[in-house]
Amino acid sequence: MKPASYWTEKYTMQPHPEGGFFREMYRSEEWLSQPALPARFSGKRTFSTAIYFLLESHHFSALHRIQSDEVWHFYAGGPLEVYVFDEAGQLEIIRLGNNPDAGEVFQAVVPAGRWFASRPAAGTTYALVGCTVAPGFDFADFELATAETNISTNPEYQDLIQSLIR
Repeated sequence: MKPASYWTEKYTMQPHPEGGFFREMYRSEEWLSQPALPARFSGKRTFSTAIYFLLESHHFSALHRIQSDEVWHFYAGGPLEVYVFDEAGQLEIIRLGNNPDAGEVFQAVVPAGRWFASRPAAGTTYALVGCTVAPGFDFADFELATAETNISTNPEYQDLIQSLIR
């Protein structure tokens, strides 16, 4: 298995504000006008965007939400756990990876507006994944959770939530 530094160098990845490293690989040149989008969007958006995203064992992608659906794709390394909270605050853990016998999937969708975070599964050195967002990602649609953010009222999840907030 190639080391994480191989991928960050080959794809000239930069630090990501949520944690880890990323490189935007695609941003549609076509746009959806604001009137064509749901009211939750404050302006026009590209049709779609796609990034490479790499998290090493000591990284995590902090809890956040966006206004678009996000499709996650597994590429290399070990499994990545994606923590997704539904509207009622219930948790789903998606394992991206290449071993379906261990409950891992190559692709998963995080629906628009859901709080979510990710980190490499225990024992994983790194995970290289991709994220495709439609309508395209715009930081105007990004909300990072804070200690005061009410993500779930379920006490069972509170320690996990606190461990995924910066």
